[in-house]
Amino acid sequence: MSFTGKYELQSQENFEPFMKALGLPDDLIQKGKDIKSISEIVQDGKNFKVTVTTGSKVLHNEFTIGEECEVELITGEKVKAIVQLEGNKLIAKVKGLTSVTELNGDTITNTLTMGDLTYKRISKRI
Repeated sequence: MSFTGKYELQSQENFEPFMKALGLPDDLIQKGKDIKSISEIVQDGKNFKVTVTTGSKVLHNEFTIGEECEVELITGEKVKAIVQLEGNKLIAKVKGLTSVTELNGDTITNTLTMGDLTYKRISKRI
């Protein structure tokens, strides 16, 4: 199963409280909450290129499964991470945050957890 494809955000849960906890300013949270972001994933074996476009903001990250890499967070901060592949899930832990991206058919569910706060994004292949 390959993650390769373009996905459009369909729904999200807990966006505002999670972004506040990350320290994003209110004006950016308000701008971002209704924008349907597009995620483009290119998978070549264990190598991944992920581009997420939300309005005018573009996040671009590249990583290899099991190897340390530098990723840019939604806050713009760059941190070291190791992404693991477990079945149909990409799992990364960075700075007290756990990201699980799960592929089921044409749907990608991304769940971010920080302490007892969870943010969930559901995107469909386009």
